[in-house]
Amino acid sequence: DVRLLVPASKIHLVQKYVGSGDARPRLDKLGGKSFARRKEAVAQSLFDMAADLLDLQAARAASERPPYPSDPLETEFLDQFPFSDTPDQTRAWTEIRGDLEGRQPMDRLLCGDVGFGKTEVAMRAAFRVAITGRQVAVLVPTTILAEQHCVTFSGRFESHGLVVDVLSRFRSPKERRAVLEATAVGRVDVLVGTHRLLSEDVRFRDLGLIIIDEEQRFGVRHKEHLKELRRDVDVLTLSATPIPRTLHAALVGIRNISTLDEAPPGRQEVDTRMTFKDPLIVKQALHRELQRNGQVFYVHNRVETIERAAAQIRELAPDAKVVVGHGQMTELQVEKALRTFLRGEADILVCTTIIENGLDIPRANTMLIERSDRFGLAELHQLRGRVGRSSARAHCLLMLDRATPISPAAKKRLKAIEEFSSLGAGFAIAMKDLEIRGAGNMLGPEQSGHIAAVGYEMYCRLLDAAATSAREDAPPPPVVREVDVDLGLQAFIPDNFLADSKARLELLREMDGAHDPATAETIGKSIADRFGALPEPVQNLLLVFLLKHQLVDHGVRGVQFVERERLVVRHAETEPLGGAWLDRFAAVRPVEPGKTHLLLPAPRGRRVVFTGRDILGLLLDSLLGAAGWSMITESWSNTHPVKPADHSAR
Repeated sequence: DVRLLVPASKIHLVQKYVGSGDARPRLDKLGGKSFARRKEAVAQSLFDMAADLLDLQAARAASERPPYPSDPLETEFLDQFPFSDTPDQTRAWTEIRGDLEGRQPMDRLLCGDVGFGKTEVAMRAAFRVAITGRQVAVLVPTTILAEQHCVTFSGRFESHGLVVDVLSRFRSPKERRAVLEATAVGRVDVLVGTHRLLSEDVRFRDLGLIIIDEEQRFGVRHKEHLKELRRDVDVLTLSATPIPRTLHAALVGIRNISTLDEAPPGRQEVDTRMTFKDPLIVKQALHRELQRNGQVFYVHNRVETIERAAAQIRELAPDAKVVVGHGQMTELQVEKALRTFLRGEADILVCTTIIENGLDIPRANTMLIERSDRFGLAELHQLRGRVGRSSARAHCLLMLDRATPISPAAKKRLKAIEEFSSLGAGFAIAMKDLEIRGAGNMLGPEQSGHIAAVGYEMYCRLLDAAATSAREDAPPPPVVREVDVDLGLQAFIPDNFLADSKARLELLREMDGAHDPATAETIGKSIADRFGALPEPVQNLLLVFLLKHQLVDHGVRGVQFVERERLVVRHAETEPLGGAWLDRFAAVRPVEPGKTHLLLPAPRGRRVVFTGRDILGLLLDSLLGAAGWSMITESWSNTHPVKPADHSAR
């Protein structure tokens, strides 16, 4: 029941806690040191992580390999791509091509939503390396995905004389031995497989590039192996878990990142609806898809009752061929079912979540998910990504059991997945997933724990600070440099100007971006356009934000108006106050280390009653010059533009 009041001008200290899903975060005693200690531990861990990554970068920079130049065959290979590149794909390929044409090994993360063309960009990198005679390993999290990638790569590579093979549990022992022998002597140009590729018996004659799909799904031991390989082999990591922009900004500098934010041309968003499970609705959905010669995924995630569900589907669609696939079937059975569906020889696949990763079947454009309330948000997004991979309009039905009430968290997830059905919604879903469920597998379990400990926003700030200090080989700096501004001034957003409390918080964050006069003017105009002329307290608040950002560069930690003609300025004890901006004041008197008094200018022999607005104007005038700031307020309000105080007239 303790309340902590925070000045509006310190909105940067207020963050919504995101990081542990519905579990309440552990509360700390106000004034205690437990949160500071926790923050320090996370900061140290992030510093170590950033330092490791930068050490790896340095080791790679020290090693050289021959560059991979462009080859005439590459133009022909690119022309085989049946679609036009999105601008993002063009940019990502330019960045990757630049890495490959350099002499240092590449280590790049290619991040994008499901179905946004990561595989195509990865294939171009693989082709560029393989055509020079070096080998490529493609590492994927599931056997099914390995099989599909093998088919996709083979379709594009084999006409150029390149050999693509797969190492998976679907191959017989004899076939696996043959693949290993061929790879060791260099007869296989591209080898696709699961973590089996990291086994000691897998040897490449001349490995040049590793493509890793969804690295966070591999275990610690596998990651350590990959870390060793990274020192002298080019690495391209693909991730379908989009990185929210704030995290992306914090990671830039310690990793090379390319992002695909734009959907391929001709793609439509998936029509996503919640409904109770009803035989009539299921029958209509099946009939609609089969009528247009399409295929259907029917997700039933309970192995013990999946055959019963398949029997019901056969009754509802008697003319359709139905196959069943789940993780407890034998390898041969799973292979047969999925390959039958992949080849288009079956119309409906009744399955568990084994289809979640990477399957690309353009004809499959309807998905029905039973008991959708039992799935996580990211999982639902991944499942839905299996449909809508062509120009046809796709449908996804999230079915609920009428007899079973759903939890509030499940309701939030389903509303989010229904709301974020637009193409590229993965970024919004990644953030919503953070809110509802916590950090999930976005960065792996250790980083999820760090996000839960201090909250997502603080995590991003600490990561940013850790990256900076790791680059400069210095201890992590404080996350925020503080300036306390107390001028006895009315500076706030009145309720009658903006009533919604959430919108007021967002507006305060926006105002905190006023780092210079031009930005302050733009923000003020934008607010005036949306909400009307800025009343005096709002103008004052925006100018306080501007003042705060200006003072921080002069080493000021606090400024307080204490009596009629004196300001108390706090600063670092080891750094005396200085600068031309102090010339505007009548006197500058250091009173003790870290504290200086400024006497306000007033005509000799006359007492002047200074207001908070006078002092705000005087400080900004001294820091920026009158022309630099006072005119910007004219565009905010026609009634109360703030003017610099004219003390000579008094």
